[in-house]
Amino acid sequence: MKHGFVKVAAAIPQVKVADCKFNAQQIDTQIAIAEGKGIQIIVFPELSITGYTCADLFGQTLLLEEAEISLMQIMNNTRQMDIISIVGMPIASNSLLMNGAVVIQRGKILGVIPKSYLPNHGENNEQRWFSPASKYIEPSIRLCGQNVPCSSELIFETPDVNFAVEIGSDLFTPVPPSASLALKGAEIIFNPSASIEVIGKHNYLLQTIAQQSSRCLCGYVMSSCGFGESTTDVVYGGNALIAEYGNILASSERFSLKEQLVISEIDVELIRNERRSNTLFTSSLGESKPAIHIATEMTNPRDLVLTRPVEPHPFVPKGEELNKRCEEIFAIQIAGLAKRLVHINGKTVVLGISGGLDSTLALLVCAKTFDKLGLSRKGIIGITMPGFGTTDRTYNNALHLMASLGITIQEISIKEACIQHFKDIDHDMTIHDVTYENGQARERTQILMDVANKVNGLVVGTGDLSELALGWATYNGDHMSMYGVNGNIPKTLVKYLVNWVALNGVDNESRNTLLDIVDTPISPELIPADEMGNIKQKTEDLVGPYELHDFFIYHFLRFGFRPSKIFYLASNAFRKEYSEETIKKWLTTFCRRFFQQQFKRSCLPDGPKVGSVGISPRGDWKMPSDACAALWLKECEEL
Repeated sequence: MKHGFVKVAAAIPQVKVADCKFNAQQIDTQIAIAEGKGIQIIVFPELSITGYTCADLFGQTLLLEEAEISLMQIMNNTRQMDIISIVGMPIASNSLLMNGAVVIQRGKILGVIPKSYLPNHGENNEQRWFSPASKYIEPSIRLCGQNVPCSSELIFETPDVNFAVEIGSDLFTPVPPSASLALKGAEIIFNPSASIEVIGKHNYLLQTIAQQSSRCLCGYVMSSCGFGESTTDVVYGGNALIAEYGNILASSERFSLKEQLVISEIDVELIRNERRSNTLFTSSLGESKPAIHIATEMTNPRDLVLTRPVEPHPFVPKGEELNKRCEEIFAIQIAGLAKRLVHINGKTVVLGISGGLDSTLALLVCAKTFDKLGLSRKGIIGITMPGFGTTDRTYNNALHLMASLGITIQEISIKEACIQHFKDIDHDMTIHDVTYENGQARERTQILMDVANKVNGLVVGTGDLSELALGWATYNGDHMSMYGVNGNIPKTLVKYLVNWVALNGVDNESRNTLLDIVDTPISPELIPADEMGNIKQKTEDLVGPYELHDFFIYHFLRFGFRPSKIFYLASNAFRKEYSEETIKKWLTTFCRRFFQQQFKRSCLPDGPKVGSVGISPRGDWKMPSDACAALWLKECEEL
C-alpha cells in the first residue's frame, strides 16, 4: 500500500438473464482488465453470475448447478491473478437457497456472505426464493468442492486493508450490517446490489452511500445491475459508486448500454487516522457477536497512479457551494463576536485597518455585528497606522472603506514613534531585519491596546489561520488581540469571503473598494515601497504560496498525513502550477516553521471555530512548543 491508498473497482458487466456461461465470460473479461490496471479488489452486481431478475427460475436445479460451474470457471481463469473479486450468485445448501456474494482470489473461495435482509414489498419478492443469512447457522458451506466460511460477519484481512461485504438492500435497513462490520474493523464495505431506477432514487442512493461511508468512517463501493437485466416491470440503470468518508469519488454513467469499470483509490490511511481521533467512533465499540476474520494472500505491489482527483484548494468549494460556505462562515464570525460583546456589555471595538484582506474581513464582521446588535457603527474605531512600507494604494483603500462603512476613523502614524524606539535600542534603521519589521508591528498593537483601554473597548484581531500556522505574525504584536475573528480562516478563503461580502452585503462605493483590496498583493508592508511607490515586500515571496501552505495545513492537521504523502498529493494537485522541487522547498518550510512557531499558537486569543481544521490551543490543536521536528524534516529531505 503506497501512501495509504487501496485501488478498487466497481464493475458493471454485460448480462444475459439465466445465461451463466455468458455472464461468467463477461466477469472474466472485467477481472482481467482490472488486474491489468492494478486493481486490488473488484466487486460485481448482485447475483451477477445468473442475473438478478431470474425470478422463479431460481428454483431450477439446472440454473443453480450451472451457476456453480460458472463460478469454478471464473476461479480457474483467474488462478494466476492477485486481484480479489466479489461476485454474486444463488447458493444452495440443503433446504436453503441464499442470495450470496462469493469472495475469490487465486482460484480459491475465501468466503461466502449471505444477504441478511430480503426485500419483499412492491416489485421485490426475494423472500419467495431466498432465505436470509440468519437461517444459515453453520460456520461453513461446501461450494465448488471447497469447504469455506459462510457468514454475514466475515471480515477479510489483506496486507493493506480490512474489508467486508453487505448485499443490496442490507444498506437501507435501520441498522445496516456495514455499521457493525465497520466497528469490528472493516475499513471498506463492498455492496453487490440490484438497485432499480425510479424518479428521485438516484439522488437518494448517492446521499445514502455518502452518509453511510461518513457514519462508518469507511470506504464504500457499490456495483448495481445494469443493461441486460429484465425490464419486464422495472429498469436497472447500472449504478457503480465509490465513496470515501462522505465523499463520492467516482460513479458510472447511468443507463449505459455497454459494460463499465469504475475505478478509484480509497485512502485507508485517512480512514484509520480519522477512526483513531474520532471519539464518537471509538466510543461505539462494544461487545457483540465477534466477526470471523479471514486472511488473504499478499498482492504484488504496483506503481500507484491516482485516478481520483486531488483538490488543490481543499478549503474553497466550487460553484454555488462556495457562496453557501462564505455565507455560513460570515454568520459564524458575526455570532461569535456578538456573544463576546453582549457578555462584556461592550459597545466599542478597536481594530487596525491596513487596506489588506485580513483587516478588511475583520472590519466587515464588526460592521455586520454592530448592525445585528442594533449598535451604532460609530462604536467601531478603525485606526490606520501608516508606517515605512505603507503604500498609497492600501492607505487610500483603508480610508475609503472606513468612510463608506460609516465607522469612526483615526489615523495615527507610527513612523516617529518607531524612529524614537530604534534610537532607544540603538538599531540601524537602514538594516531592514526582523527587529525593523517587528518593531513596527508591536508599535501598532500597543496603539490598539491603549486606545481600547481609553475608550473601554475590545481589540478585534485580524490574523488568519494560514499566518498563525506558519508563525507569520509578530509575537506580542499582531499576534495578540482580545478576540480574533479570523483566526480559523485560511488565507485562500479570506479573499473569497471579502469578495462575497462585496457582491452581497455592501453599497456600490464599498464594493469597488473591496474588489480592489481583493486584487492587492498580500504584504505586511513593513519594508519601504519601491521607487514607483508599489508594494515591495510580498509575503508569498518570503514564506511561499498560500495555496500550497493551505494545502499542507489541511492534510497535516485534518488527517495527520506525513510529509511524503502530502508531497505526493500536492504533486498531483499542482502538477501544472509548481514543480516538484518547488513543492518540496515550501513543504520543508512549512514543517520547519510549523514546529518552530508553536509557542505563538499556544497563547492565541479566543475566536470562533468555523471549519474542520483549527489551531486553537484550547480545542483543535494541542502541541508542546518544544516538540522536535527532526522526523518530519528528515522525510522532507528524502523526498
